[in-house]
Amino acid sequence: MVMFWPFPDDHTWGGAAGVPDLGDDDARIATAVARLLATHAATRRQRLTVSAQNRVVILTGAVSDPHARRIAGTLAWQAPGVADVCNALRLPTPRQRA
Repeated sequence: MVMFWPFPDDHTWGGAAGVPDLGDDDARIATAVARLLATHAATRRQRLTVSAQNRVVILTGAVSDPHARRIAGTLAWQAPGVADVCNALRLPTPRQRA
């Protein structure tokens, strides 16, 4: 494995030639995913947080059922430019459902 910079998130040292700055892409991707989630009936009322880092979408928060969790992950993949999705959405425990 070859690292182009000492720490993947450390862009302050100037970076290598040809290595793109992904900051703008990440904001665009996160916004696109949030819009997709806001328009789908299964996810629009869920408590979700969308972030992106190096074109990887990170979904966090709590959803009401496994269907909403699965739909959120599927929708995140539909945004242009997504390299991977980390679906860390939590489901309610049996105690929370009661």
